[in-house]
Amino acid sequence: MRKQKGFSLIELLIVVAIILIIAAIAIPNLLRARIAANESSAVAAIRTLNTAQVSYNSAYPTAGYATSLSVLTGTSCTPPDSTQACLIDGVLAAGTKSGYLFALSNTSGTPNSQYTVSADPQTANQTGVRYFCSLPDAVIRSGSSTLGGTNCTMSVSALQ
Repeated sequence: MRKQKGFSLIELLIVVAIILIIAAIAIPNLLRARIAANESSAVAAIRTLNTAQVSYNSAYPTAGYATSLSVLTGTSCTPPDSTQACLIDGVLAAGTKSGYLFALSNTSGTPNSQYTVSADPQTANQTGVRYFCSLPDAVIRSGSSTLGGTNCTMSVSALQ
């Protein structure tokens, strides 16, 4: 009788089926973990923007809060000024980071006495599930729909 070498087709199909079952279990968990990481990064970025706004307001009291993300960054920081404060990095100033879109809006006044920072997922339910915003009180709020502009109120849940 001849000795067989290798695996039979049935054995190979069983191994492939086991691998597919493991992948079906693991992939959704990996996607949820990525969404959680993106949301964590968005909250940290909003905290950074709040700190940058307070620093900007302290350094340039006649201007008040910054009017755009580009004002908070800069290419030449020797010395920084009210048009290039060098308080945040260029990635965050571009408005896109870790699957979230960031926006800075002001109400009105001279000096600017209000601002709203918002973070929306680039693709809802893929890069993030929650939407975030913050006002000069530095409380980060979250909700299930966009919170930019005047929608950032105390009616949404506040993160600690």
